[in-house]
Amino acid sequence: MYFLSGWPKRLLCPLGSTAETPFHVQSDPQRTFFAVLASARLSIWYCRPSVLIVTYKEPAKSSSQFGSYKQAEWRPDSAMIAVSTANGYILFFHITPARGDKYLYEPVYPKGSPQMKGTPHFKEEQCAPALNLEMKKILDLQAPIMSLQSVLEDLLVATSDGLLHLIHWEGMTNGRKAINLCTVPFSVDLQSSRGSFLGFADVHIRDMEYCATLDGFAVVFNDGRVGFITPVSSRFTAEQLHGVWPQDVVDGTCVAVNNKYRLMAFGCASGSVQVYTIDNTTGAMLLSHKLELTAKQYPDIWNKTGAVKLVRWSPDNSVVTVTWECGGLSLWSVFGAQLICTLGGDFAYRSDGTKKDPLKITSMSWGAEGYHLWVISGFGSQNTEIDSESKSIVKQPGILLFQFIKSSLTVNPCMSNQEQVLLQGEDRLYLNCGEASQTQNPRSSSAHSKPSREKSSFAEGGFESQSLSTLLGHRHWHVVQISSTYLESNWPIRFSAIDKLGQNIAVVGKFGFAHYSLLTKKWKLFGNITQEQTMIVTGGLAWWNDFIVLACYNISDHQEELRVYLRTSNLDNAFAHVTKAQVETLLLSVFRDMVIVFRADCSICLYSIERKSDGPNITAGIQVLQEVSMSRYISHPFLVVSVTLTSVSTENGITLKMPQQARDAESIMLNLAGQLIMMQRDRSGPQIREKDSNPNQRKLLPFCPPVVLAQSVENVWTTCRANKQKRHLLEALWLSCGGAGMKVWLPLFPRDHRKPHSFLSQRIMLPFHINIYPLAVLFEDALVLGAVNDTLLYDSLYTQNSAREQLEVLFPFCVVERTSQIYLHHILRQLLVRNLGEQALLLAQSCSALPYFPHVLELMLHEVLEEEATSREPIPDPLLPTVAKFITEFPLFLQTVVHCARKTEYALWNYLFAAVGNPKDLFEECLMAQDLDTAASYLIILQNMEVPAVSRQHATLLFNTALEQGKWDLCRHMIRFLKAIGSGESETPPSTPTAQDQPSSSGGFEFFRNRSISLSQSAENVPANKFSLQKTLSMPSGPSGKRWSKDSDCAENMYIDMMLWRHARRLLEEVRLKDLGCFAAQLGFELISWLCKERARAARVDNFVVALKRLHKDFLWPLPIIPASSISSPSKNGKFRTVGDQLLKSQSADPFSNLEMDAGISNVQRSQSWLSNIGPTHHEIDTASSHGPQMQDAFLSPLSNKGDECSIGSATDLTESSSMVDGDWTMVDENFSTLSLTQSELEHISMELASKGPHKSQVQLRYLLHIFMEAGCLDWCIVIGLILRESSTINQILVIIQTTEVDGEMLQNIKTGLHAVDRWASTDCPGYKPFLNIIKPQLQKLSEITEEQVQPEAFQPITVSKTPEQTSPRAEESRACSGHGSLPQGEVGGSGLVSRKEEDTTRAEEEEPFQDGTYDCSVS
Repeated sequence: MYFLSGWPKRLLCPLGSTAETPFHVQSDPQRTFFAVLASARLSIWYCRPSVLIVTYKEPAKSSSQFGSYKQAEWRPDSAMIAVSTANGYILFFHITPARGDKYLYEPVYPKGSPQMKGTPHFKEEQCAPALNLEMKKILDLQAPIMSLQSVLEDLLVATSDGLLHLIHWEGMTNGRKAINLCTVPFSVDLQSSRGSFLGFADVHIRDMEYCATLDGFAVVFNDGRVGFITPVSSRFTAEQLHGVWPQDVVDGTCVAVNNKYRLMAFGCASGSVQVYTIDNTTGAMLLSHKLELTAKQYPDIWNKTGAVKLVRWSPDNSVVTVTWECGGLSLWSVFGAQLICTLGGDFAYRSDGTKKDPLKITSMSWGAEGYHLWVISGFGSQNTEIDSESKSIVKQPGILLFQFIKSSLTVNPCMSNQEQVLLQGEDRLYLNCGEASQTQNPRSSSAHSKPSREKSSFAEGGFESQSLSTLLGHRHWHVVQISSTYLESNWPIRFSAIDKLGQNIAVVGKFGFAHYSLLTKKWKLFGNITQEQTMIVTGGLAWWNDFIVLACYNISDHQEELRVYLRTSNLDNAFAHVTKAQVETLLLSVFRDMVIVFRADCSICLYSIERKSDGPNITAGIQVLQEVSMSRYISHPFLVVSVTLTSVSTENGITLKMPQQARDAESIMLNLAGQLIMMQRDRSGPQIREKDSNPNQRKLLPFCPPVVLAQSVENVWTTCRANKQKRHLLEALWLSCGGAGMKVWLPLFPRDHRKPHSFLSQRIMLPFHINIYPLAVLFEDALVLGAVNDTLLYDSLYTQNSAREQLEVLFPFCVVERTSQIYLHHILRQLLVRNLGEQALLLAQSCSALPYFPHVLELMLHEVLEEEATSREPIPDPLLPTVAKFITEFPLFLQTVVHCARKTEYALWNYLFAAVGNPKDLFEECLMAQDLDTAASYLIILQNMEVPAVSRQHATLLFNTALEQGKWDLCRHMIRFLKAIGSGESETPPSTPTAQDQPSSSGGFEFFRNRSISLSQSAENVPANKFSLQKTLSMPSGPSGKRWSKDSDCAENMYIDMMLWRHARRLLEEVRLKDLGCFAAQLGFELISWLCKERARAARVDNFVVALKRLHKDFLWPLPIIPASSISSPSKNGKFRTVGDQLLKSQSADPFSNLEMDAGISNVQRSQSWLSNIGPTHHEIDTASSHGPQMQDAFLSPLSNKGDECSIGSATDLTESSSMVDGDWTMVDENFSTLSLTQSELEHISMELASKGPHKSQVQLRYLLHIFMEAGCLDWCIVIGLILRESSTINQILVIIQTTEVDGEMLQNIKTGLHAVDRWASTDCPGYKPFLNIIKPQLQKLSEITEEQVQPEAFQPITVSKTPEQTSPRAEESRACSGHGSLPQGEVGGSGLVSRKEEDTTRAEEEEPFQDGTYDCSVS
């Protein structure tokens, strides 16, 4: 509603002596001038610019006679000021303009600027006028004056001798005698035949204020009682006055009156403000609400504020400001919602935590339109101990100007059917409208999306994206500076309005109006200034499509008018459509194609508005439809806060006879001083058939008498859109009720269009509380938008003493932030409380597509659980079972329950699960629904609520399922979880799978991150006899390592290993090599050592053909095809072979393709060097550990023996699979430039490329080939070699078979397998034949070896002496490139990549290619 902005400003008063410190400020009725009183001087200040105009100083002689000045009161025309003094005198001052056309301050413009041209009224608007102040008359009332109040043409003065004087402004009593308060009868209400009199002599009025709309005075007596005095007839004499008072207020201190809402706010000595209204029927005083600080919000100060010192309503009557004796300033909405309080937060504490002295206010007054609050503060009175130098600063008194931004709803309530929040400041507007503020180049987005959003009921999705990302997405406002040209002659801004789409804004100042487009970023002003200056907008303004509709007074014609301007044409009356009106318009609103206006004679008029094309000009036509007089129901037109037309009615559209009528079921909603009144169309009379009547003269039905819907209403929101899916939300009426929160008048629909029950009401009013002040309602999105004040401290920028009194130190900097709140859970809960579960279900299902719907269910469950489980008294009818049953209707039930439980303390879990069901059952439901992450969350609950055996059993179930589905993150967490249970660590519940940022979880993650899977160590880690976890997952360094090592041999680890082995065995049996690779890589499973064990069992290839087919499918590898021009044996052509080989090399960067046929010896040596890594599996370990790593590194090198210039660093390219291709093609081009190829050879190359699978699959296959080679599973190596179609690989395997003693069974298996493949290729896949022909000679060698029937012995290494000179360069080379890794790192989880400081670098290097490779194996 109102929000503080920035720092307050300080206006310094020129002082002669300390006696002249100002203590009272009073604005004139127009809030243009401010009278500031010191003990013997009266100063007049101007509002804009805020400057001192004139000061009257009382001479010392007369000052001692009169006593010091006390209070000031302005005459309604601002031509006189009455000042009361301590000794009972009233001094009347005349204010007259200085002679001549003289101004104190004038703006200086450069020559030729547009402002120089004689603008009418230009001088008065721009400059502070020069005034003279002279004392005209002195009146002696002979008793100290307690209160002055201007009443119409008279001045009412209350003195301490209990008299009320009615004085004429010319300073005469007019012979009327003063009224003695003791003769005024007081009673509880006006119906009592006679009241009691104030029985004691020394009673007098301490403070009073006149209320025009109640026609009487709110008074506070010196004994703390409060009352309301009203003249019974028009004559103001003691006999004609009557007073009412409430029984229970005995500590009143001050009073302020709100004319628009007919409220009297009495400040009390207890620190609270009691707000009363007058009962229309009995005339008694009724308590409306209280304004008081709560212990919850201000625990240290709420009861230590002292008495209320001042209460002041804002000029638009929408907020009230309250200050206390002990200091502090607070701001409340009209019905008690607290907006700002300076007793807490950054206002009360410095940035170092020390407490500040609260701001003590001696007097305050609102400025024009409520943009400023003029405050005279009592700062520095207690700072006596400060040294003299700074005392001068402290004692320099001043006026503080607090600056405010306010919602446009306070002055232009027709904005309530918009979904935008618009705030207006003194010279700028703040809006949260969507696209224009979100997109940097709004033209493109909004130009296309706007029309569609208008046509569709913007529920179909076009709006969802806009509203949720932009209306909620960030906290920043779109700030629009108001045109300075318009402001300087039309300050202050009175109204502002934004169109439905949030693209155009219009503002109204003193005269005329201006509008701004967010798309073009330009203001449009009147071209003819005279037209602007002769038009005063009276009743607000509204947008209708591209038109601005406003009600104004035409000064030159003395005529009230309704005008419509087109946005796109020039701003000129020539393009406006003008309709004359008889009476002044006070309020205006637009509904669909109708304009509704409320006038000063209490009548409501409905107009139809339509677009007309008048030749080239487009205008809007307005016609009167209907007039409704409301004077019977409204005592004073000023009391009407807002008037809107809505399609809301007590019937909800189903019962109406025709759909057309449902659309026209307009009701008038009238907010009359906080009472919401509805008048519906009267359908009881004879219904007019639509087709009989001429549609142009549709006869509108009369309205029924008004019905009161709600009390204490500040704002009303409705929409005219319709959406079948979300009827509940769109046909509802939303009310903001100040301190009482919000209310919604919700329609109730029978299910499946059944006939509604006659006893079931068709609407229901549901109250609910929200934590923000609502400024707009997003109907479909079930959101309330608002704004909130935030504060920033800058006091640390100043040193302690030098700037003790700087405003930046005393006050925080205030900013306004956007905010929003979900309200759906409140409404669902209210419906469930009232046993309207069916309606709640319909409403919830209509909103289930909202992105935060799961959060809504969770909030509802959480709030009910907290309330009921922590209640001290037993709850007779608990709501939790109902809520639980309600949530089960949605698929999100399981997540909602577990998320709620995880966010609730453990003590409440039993209560929760008693209502929603046993967590074991819920866990099993998650497993059945394949929702493993939610199941993992339930596991944590089970671990806390059940014995370890139960959680282990459930964890095993989940672990197996996660392995099956390849949820590796979850698997890692499950391993950790199972170990924690085993090692008695179940006190620390493990985190959920998603929360990888928690320290407990990262320990587990580093455990896998730091695993060392360098192949050289696979030898160390596999003793022949025992296979425990400590060996499987080599220990990480650091604390997590110590944590696991103590229980390395416990049964838990064996248990986990068994599960891992079983899974690996299944994958191999089902020929799921890709899954096996992912499994090993992701879980750090030592594949090589396990394969060594299983070489003769699970790791055998039972059917080569099936395996081959399965690998083709899994790795998306195409089956080879015979090229059209079948080349018999391309490899015989030597020239071609080299290119082919180089091409292969570069294409795959593969470590094996460099084993060319003619380099037999080095091949043998290298293959033996790999084998020496495997050798010690059953023998000593020292040889492997001494030089194994080097061998292994050499093996990993992707660089080729020769032709280095040809493979241009493809190792680095490997890290990004995309860059590979470019690199390769450029390289092939180089080769082609030097070699000439025949057509058939080119065709062959293209066939080769076409028959390759994706690059990623190729890398994965090579990785697996390497693993199987290390483990000695040669049959698998053969299968992979066949898929890759690389004779070098097959050749290498055969060299190994020749040079080492291989298990005879395996040889036999390979031989039969290859024969089977050969047969299959002949019948089903001829594409394989060329390759099988190439490797035929090797196969013959193989069958020779098999015939020799090698004895199946242990798998022995053959150590071939190799000079260090040969090894080391290879090792270094490889080390240089192994750092690059051989796979993309994209798929590695973020936290997993944090490497440990303690880890020694070489190990990290060894590890990296596999680490990366690993992650890349995950299922794409």
